Amino acid sequence: MNHVPEVSASALSVEGAWQMVREQYTTTTPGTSLERPKNEYIYKIGIYGWRKRCLYLFVLLLLIILVVNFSLTIWILKVMWFSPTGMGHLRVTKEGLRLEGESEFLFPLYAKEIHSRVDSSLLLQSTHNVTVNARNSNGEVTGRLNVGPKMVEFHGQQFQINSMDGKALFTVDENEIVIGTDKLRVTGPEGALFEHSVETPLVKAEAFKQLRLESPTRSLSMDAPRGINIKAQAGNIEALSQMDIKLHSSDGVLLLDAETVRLPKLPEGTRGGSGISQGLYEICVCPDGKLYLSVAGVGSTCQEFSRVCQ
Repeated sequence: MNHVPEVSASALSVEGAWQMVREQYTTTTPGTSLERPKNEYIYKIGIYGWRKRCLYLFVLLLLIILVVNFSLTIWILKVMWFSPTGMGHLRVTKEGLRLEGESEFLFPLYAKEIHSRVDSSLLLQSTHNVTVNARNSNGEVTGRLNVGPKMVEFHGQQFQINSMDGKALFTVDENEIVIGTDKLRVTGPEGALFEHSVETPLVKAEAFKQLRLESPTRSLSMDAPRGINIKAQAGNIEALSQMDIKLHSSDGVLLLDAETVRLPKLPEGTRGGSGISQGLYEICVCPDGKLYLSVAGVGSTCQEFSRVCQ
C-alpha cells in the first residue's frame, strides 16, 4: 500500500516566500556570471563649494547692516531726545504741542493759535521778515501782516487797534481813519503834516508851548458853521502874512474890543496947515477903505485927494 505524504498549507507558504526572496535578492558567488545592479543616478542634498561660501558671506553682510542700522537708530533717538511724551523740547499734550526754548522754522508754520507761557513773552524773530497770513476756507489770503527790516506792512480790508476793554482806539480802512482816543498828541519837532483837510472840534497846544498853524506854499482855511474861537489865555496871538490879511463879515460887524488898539505902520499923509499937532495924529480913511495917518489939528486934516489914497 502506497503512502502519500501529507504537506500542510503552512509549509507551502513558507517555501513560496523563501523562493520569492531568493529570486529577488540574488547574491553571486565567485565564478558566476551574474552582476549586481548599478546605481546610475546619485543626488547629493545641500549647498557645497563657492555657493556655500557666498551664502555665508551674504548672511554676514546682513548681520553687519542690521547692527549698523540698530546703532544709528539708537543714536538718533538719543540725539533727538525722543521720549514717550515728545521729542526734545517739543511735548505733546492734550491741548496741543508745547515747545520750550528757542526754535527755528525753515518752512511755513500753520497753526490755529500760538501763545507763550504765562510767565514769559512771545518773541518772533527772523533775519529777513516775519509774515503772518490769514486765509479763508478756499485758501485765499484775506489778511497779511509783514514785519520787515525797514517797514511794517498790513494788507486787509480794515486795521483796528482796541484797548483792554474792547474800545476801538485806531481804525483804518479805505475810506477813513478813526482815532477813538480822547486826545491825540503829536510830539515831533515839525508837528503834523496833512496834505488834505482835517476835521476836529479842538486844536490845542501842550501847556507852556506855542500853537502854530502854517501852510508854507498854499493857503490856510478854517471853516466852521457856528464860529471860530481863537484864544490865548497867557500869551499873544500873531497872524503873519507876506501879502494881505482880510477880515470879512458878511452880515455882522468887525469888533476890536481891547484897551488899546495900535496900528504902528500906517502911512502918514500930507501935513495940514492949521494948528499945532503936539504929537497927535488923526486916522483917515480913503474912498477905497485904506487907512492912513494925518497930523492932528484944530479941525480935521484928512484930505480927499491925499497922495496916500492915489
